[in-house]
Amino acid sequence: MFDEVKKSIQWGQETLTLETGKVARQADGSVIATLGETSVMANVTYAREPKPGQDFFPLTVHYNEKYYAAGKVPGGFFKREGRPTEKETLTSRLIDRPIRPLFAKGFKNEVLVICTVLSHDLVNDPDIVAMIAASAALTISGVPFMGPIGAARVGFSDGEYILNPEVQDMDQLRNNPEQRLDLVVAGTKDAVMMVESEAYELSEAEMLGAVKFGHEQMQPVIDLIVDLAEAAAKEPFDFQSPDYSALYDRVKSLGEADMRAAYAIKDKAERQDAVAATKTKVKESLSEDELADPNLGSALKKLESGILRGDIINGGARIDGRDTKTVRPIDCEVGFLPRTHGSALFTRGETQGLVVTTLGTGDDEQIIDALHGNSRSNFLLHYNFPPYSVGEVGRFGPPGRREIGHGKLAWRALQAVLPAATDFPYTIRVVSEITESNGSSSMASVCGGSLSMMDAGVPLKSPVAGVAMGLILEDDGKYAVLTDILGDEDHLGDMDFKVAGTESGITSLQMDIKVAGITPEIMEQALAQAKDGRMHILAEMGKALTEGRREFSAHAPRIETMTIPTDKIREVIGSGGKVIREIVEVSGAKVDINDDGVIKIASANGDSIKKAYDMIHSIVAEPEEGQIYTGKVVKLVDFGAFVNFFGKRDGLVHVSQIANKRLNHPSDALKEGQEVKVKLLGFDDRGKVRLGMKMVDQETGEEITENKEEADA
Repeated sequence: MFDEVKKSIQWGQETLTLETGKVARQADGSVIATLGETSVMANVTYAREPKPGQDFFPLTVHYNEKYYAAGKVPGGFFKREGRPTEKETLTSRLIDRPIRPLFAKGFKNEVLVICTVLSHDLVNDPDIVAMIAASAALTISGVPFMGPIGAARVGFSDGEYILNPEVQDMDQLRNNPEQRLDLVVAGTKDAVMMVESEAYELSEAEMLGAVKFGHEQMQPVIDLIVDLAEAAAKEPFDFQSPDYSALYDRVKSLGEADMRAAYAIKDKAERQDAVAATKTKVKESLSEDELADPNLGSALKKLESGILRGDIINGGARIDGRDTKTVRPIDCEVGFLPRTHGSALFTRGETQGLVVTTLGTGDDEQIIDALHGNSRSNFLLHYNFPPYSVGEVGRFGPPGRREIGHGKLAWRALQAVLPAATDFPYTIRVVSEITESNGSSSMASVCGGSLSMMDAGVPLKSPVAGVAMGLILEDDGKYAVLTDILGDEDHLGDMDFKVAGTESGITSLQMDIKVAGITPEIMEQALAQAKDGRMHILAEMGKALTEGRREFSAHAPRIETMTIPTDKIREVIGSGGKVIREIVEVSGAKVDINDDGVIKIASANGDSIKKAYDMIHSIVAEPEEGQIYTGKVVKLVDFGAFVNFFGKRDGLVHVSQIANKRLNHPSDALKEGQEVKVKLLGFDDRGKVRLGMKMVDQETGEEITENKEEADA
């Protein structure tokens, strides 16, 4: 009934298995990949004909996690998986980026890749398994895919690279100083295609070493996929890359001069208008058959690409007149908005980000519901890219995959320098509003985010800057690495290489390659050139701010923390929350209590914080022998007075300890409700509190010494 094929290898500490032929047999390619006890099923289908008039490659990748994979029931009212989580969106992009360039040139049939997490052992992250499963499913499907690719996760601890570290080692990396890297690398047999990383000020050499290590370690995986394909691959789809050389020659003869003149215009908007006008002029001279050719768009793009790339490779200036290493002019302004907690306007050439920081309390932390368990995050970064930023009309609504991906890249770059939550007990939300864009708005978000947080008073370990690098690589081996690429250079180039970090090292690296053939030497040059660009940008940012402000905005909350014994938490909360509600109402402060006994007290008013602190302290603290307290007489009896002196704690002042003279009854000197100063003398054999008044000056609250008594006499 089943024509099942299964292949396995020992990969690192686990067994990696690929199997096909038993499940989802109507898909063009279906593979279940299992690492340890984490299993992901990848299913590939593709259309046999492109849609008429379609001039792009419609590849769609969906990665989805099923809660049953970890033995969980989804939260919420509906109790079923809903819209994609951030992890699912990011992993979908992670799979898409290295496979997209490997489809045959000119292939425009729709391709759908769906990866479903079936089982999660809470040890092996399913994202790597999904990348491998997708690669294997594509390889056996018959679609013109020039793979396979492999993938690996790399950690870095004690100077050693680690293959596929466990989920718990990578979770909350900021709180795990022993682990300094979470890097995902994907590539073919001969080349690295994609890198995504979160790092803790690693050197360029350490990052390059991690990429090389990951590429080496994925080679057995690529061999395993090839082994599977030899036994189970379907017949290749009959596809020949279209030959549109005649059409290209025609387009080139009609438009080269005007296109070259258009790309000599430095202003982006004017250049785009000139390019559009050139395309219109070319089309007006073409025949009906030439206009109907589905490769016309490719021919026009090839004309643009040839002009832009040829000028740079031959030593000419870039579109805006720069050489390959110069960063565009930078302007930094902090405190841009009057009512926010922190803000910065970062402008680099025609790219601009308005980045705003808001400080919140523990209640504002994000609760993350993941397969491996729930967690909380006190650092949020949200990136918005409205159509007006590129002078266009278009969709405006919830963030798409691109916004989520760019925001996560900036988050990774900045979170490495955040203070520990115990030192800075705020929830930090950074929002990057991209107001102009012509090249690497994600790196503008990193720079603006760093300045914005420092403007809000966040004590960052170091400022962070980011720069986007590009590459022009010709068939003859000539190449040029470009610093601070423009949008056109990204669109028509061969690499998007984003590096962010401090003066001490790299905090994030993201690389996407559009061609197979990037050598370690090219990557090394790109990293070195990126470091020079980063240092320049940090110097420009330093003209605005170099460290967090000492004073918060008047509109930001103040937070003070205190730690109480965990067995006292119930007393502070009270029955049904009665005590904590009273503290909040009386003090006016916001109080947040964690299960570990850490209490955060927040208010824009310092007096409110102090009042709440004192109220909590009086509940949980123990009175100290020899200390003087202010109390209130609550009851008079024949042998003394009971005084409430420490929270709800009462103690007895014996009649002999009330005054330095004989009293017939405590009422001779005291009355109920009277405020008095008392000294804690100690505890009797039964633990009862013994207080004294006669040795305390009732006016000043100071202890009366013998010398003072003699002077008063």
